[in-house]
Amino acid sequence: MTESGANETLRIRESKGAQTVVRAAVVIDRTLDCTGLFCPMPIIKTQQAMAALVPGLVLEVIATDPGSVADMQAWARETGHELLGYRPEGERFRFLIRKGK
Repeated sequence: MTESGANETLRIRESKGAQTVVRAAVVIDRTLDCTGLFCPMPIIKTQQAMAALVPGLVLEVIATDPGSVADMQAWARETGHELLGYRPEGERFRFLIRKGK
């Protein structure tokens, strides 16, 4: 995991049916690279990384497992963290997650 502090713009909202895209600048506080890991490891590593953050900070997760999109959405919903957005980049997926309380 690395400290970043970079500004990023990602899709932060998606509606059912027609896609709604909202763009906003987000400061990334830490980056976690889960490239090459498969379920359940991206979620386990994300959970561990989030435990080290204070509420309100943003974790960027990079994953290659196609199942990580559904997994991250469900995990964030169940744990009270906010999935700010995700986007595919070739064979990788980038997620921005804000730590909840």
